[in-house]
Amino acid sequence: QVQLVESGGGLVQAGGSLRLSCAASGRAFSTRAMGWFRQAPGKEREFVAGITRNGGTTYYADYVKGLFTISRDNVKNTVSLQMSSLKPKDTAVYYCAATKTWGWDTPRAGSEYDYWGQGTQVTVSS
Repeated sequence: QVQLVESGGGLVQAGGSLRLSCAASGRAFSTRAMGWFRQAPGKEREFVAGITRNGGTTYYADYVKGLFTISRDNVKNTVSLQMSSLKPKDTAVYYCAATKTWGWDTPRAGSEYDYWGQGTQVTVSS
């Protein structure tokens, strides 16, 4: 089992930055790909960014490329999402997700992840 706890959400003005963190407890963090998703009110959950097990590859949804950066620390068992140039349309609950051990290494679909955090609210004001 893996427990994921997100932090770092909050209220920020448009154009500002925010850094989300996700702390993972449980076994074998370094054998799990990690990702960030978001869900805005009335919309479906969508993929934001992912990072492979060893952190060597990162990949992003087109709408956040060059603006958001995902990273991980396999010693501290954390994954982070640095968000810059935020826009009101980035307002959503952001979720951290993990695969099972030695699962998909570059998953984008929510169904390819096995564990989810409770989410952290990000609100961007105009």
